[in-house]
Amino acid sequence: MSEEIQPGGATIDDDSELSLLDLLLVVAKHKRLVFRFTAVAAVGAIVISLLLPNIYTGTTKILPPQQSSSAAAAMLSASLAGGAGGLSGIKNPADTYIGMLKSRTVADNLIQRFNLAGVYGSEYQSTTRKTLASVTSITSGKDGILTIEVDDKEPQRAADLANAYVEELLKLTTVLAITDAAQRRLFYERQLEQAREKLRLAENAAKQAIDRGGLSNVEAQGRAALELIARFRGQIAVKEVQISSMKQFAAAQNPNLKMAEQELAAMKQELAKIDGSHTGADGEGSDNEGFSSLRLVRNVKYSEAVFEALAKQYELAKLDEAKESSVVQVMDVAVVPDRKSKPKRSIIVILATIAGFLLGLVAVFVREAIDRSKSEPEQAARLHKLREYLLPKK
Repeated sequence: MSEEIQPGGATIDDDSELSLLDLLLVVAKHKRLVFRFTAVAAVGAIVISLLLPNIYTGTTKILPPQQSSSAAAAMLSASLAGGAGGLSGIKNPADTYIGMLKSRTVADNLIQRFNLAGVYGSEYQSTTRKTLASVTSITSGKDGILTIEVDDKEPQRAADLANAYVEELLKLTTVLAITDAAQRRLFYERQLEQAREKLRLAENAAKQAIDRGGLSNVEAQGRAALELIARFRGQIAVKEVQISSMKQFAAAQNPNLKMAEQELAAMKQELAKIDGSHTGADGEGSDNEGFSSLRLVRNVKYSEAVFEALAKQYELAKLDEAKESSVVQVMDVAVVPDRKSKPKRSIIVILATIAGFLLGLVAVFVREAIDRSKSEPEQAARLHKLREYLLPKK
């Protein structure tokens, strides 16, 4: 190690300067090799980039429905806040729509509409789905706007595919119950179908009794009492359905739920009083045929009361759903792109040229190391041993 004394007693180590000079000498000595690697990489990148097909990107932006601020949603928030520490666990609503856009149902519909199996040259449906997913980008910004980008060799198809994603999303939102109001509507719709079927069966049984003349024995007073009891029971049944619906999202200590349970208990007590004074409504009496007819009347009236009450709840749920309608608003419709988005040929050439230059430097230093090893007996022996290990003789 050589040191040079500087004024003030400072020293400079010349090893680093000599090492850098040695490196430059090696590069200068084999500059043609470095140039060849760089030139081959640059020319190869130019040829490959020119052979790559132009890719066009169709882009559309949509605004998914925002979280509802209706009274029903506020009650839901309060209920969950009381029982589960608020709504902090609920994810961004945009994530739901991203999941719907990436669903297999949407992908299969697009594959069928645009014959993408033939476009992508895929034999299997699963392979076509993966290819479609690889050329599709669906992202959500901080502003809640969803951006759908689809790459394709044909600019028209790229725009059509991006717009078709929105169309398929709209179709899917009409089938699935996404909002809270839609879920309540679906719940009451199923209950209403069951009540309609029970009413149909009760009416058929009563009609058969009328045909036999059995209902003519029912006294007017007994029929009126049964109608009252049946309607009361129908109201109780609907209240139980309402409570069952509330329990799906409300905590046990929710005040609205407690009030509904208290109302149900009061209605049952009132029914017990009315029912106790008309024991014949339960079939206790001397005229079996008459009381059998009364039971038929009771079943019809009960089924009617349940059906009417559920129909009202169903209509209210439909109005709520209309207010919270999950309408997807299209901000930017995808238009046919007039410029390619890929490939970035200039970037490809620049990166390949830099890579070729670096690879040339590595090759130069390796070659120089081999040449020096050959000139030194000890290093030459090691190099020969390395060749034997790497390329053993058969």
